[in-house]
Amino acid sequence: MNATMSLKKIDHFSVMLDQILSIITPQHGGTFIDCTFGAGGYSKAILEYPNTKVIAFDRDKSVKHFSKALEEQYRNRFKFYTEKFSTLNSFVKKDVNIKAIIFDLGFSLMQIKNLDRGFSFESKGPLDMRMGINKFSAHDVLNKLNQSQISSILKYFGDEKDHKKIAFQLARLRKNNKILSTDDFVRIIKKVKKNNNFTKKNVATKSLQALRIFVNNEVSELIKGLIEATKLLNPGAVLIIVSFHSLEDKIVKYFFRTYSEKSRNPSRYFPKLDKEDIRLFSCPIKKSIKPSEKEILINRPSRSAKLRYGIRNNKKYFFPKELTEKFKNYLEIERMSLHL
Repeated sequence: MNATMSLKKIDHFSVMLDQILSIITPQHGGTFIDCTFGAGGYSKAILEYPNTKVIAFDRDKSVKHFSKALEEQYRNRFKFYTEKFSTLNSFVKKDVNIKAIIFDLGFSLMQIKNLDRGFSFESKGPLDMRMGINKFSAHDVLNKLNQSQISSILKYFGDEKDHKKIAFQLARLRKNNKILSTDDFVRIIKKVKKNNNFTKKNVATKSLQALRIFVNNEVSELIKGLIEATKLLNPGAVLIIVSFHSLEDKIVKYFFRTYSEKSRNPSRYFPKLDKEDIRLFSCPIKKSIKPSEKEILINRPSRSAKLRYGIRNNKKYFFPKELTEKFKNYLEIERMSLHL
């Protein structure tokens, strides 16, 4: 079987599937980890090749029916865990020879279309936004954190230029009534940004993105996921990440740039490092890989996707402290959740 298959053969669309299959070469067999199972597109495509096994993770329990179907079809070749990918080392045996680990950081159309979960600006339902295994919801964030904290979330996780105005209006209005629904929050944003209604993108997009990132601890999850995945990989194994917004890609790009043969000093404020000492990967392609025009026509949300990957070298694993140091400001913002 060729390592490239038609997009139309996959029941549930997975971004840049053809490119990923060509990188991980499942036609040669091996064990693969799908860190963001979703509807199972990547896992299913890999398992269609003989001599392959897949270990899959997803924090969202609503995808369980997709995983059960694959568990029944591939009884000895597929294993699924309803867990965060940051915990994968607790479930994957150290002696398993992993050929590739895949992260698709986008949230699915299933999550968006379920308006009860509050991910979409079309939602009239409760302020939820939990992907799964969460300690708090968007409702808790907007009703319990103070004005300054909410402003910081919108600024750093959504790059929202009107973050102060939105946080002020929200704090003012919630004195009388709780902000109960996604629609309540969207109305506040639209009121603040009423002069921006001519833009093509919905004016609430950045703020909802920021809230979703915070609710699901997406920054710390990604950083922990990269670290845990690197621990598991043997020489020659591949780490693939598909990101969808600039903050995700910034983290992934920095990670591969700093810990590969393309490494350079992480910051002028850090002591100079010997490049040989911080190489964990080789990166065959310098720039990110983007979806084809054909794929974008089939699935327009894929237009923002960027794929980066590295091949683990034979350097002994060490904790990549520069990664956590570089993004410590974002991690500190996420720690505001301790007040909830």
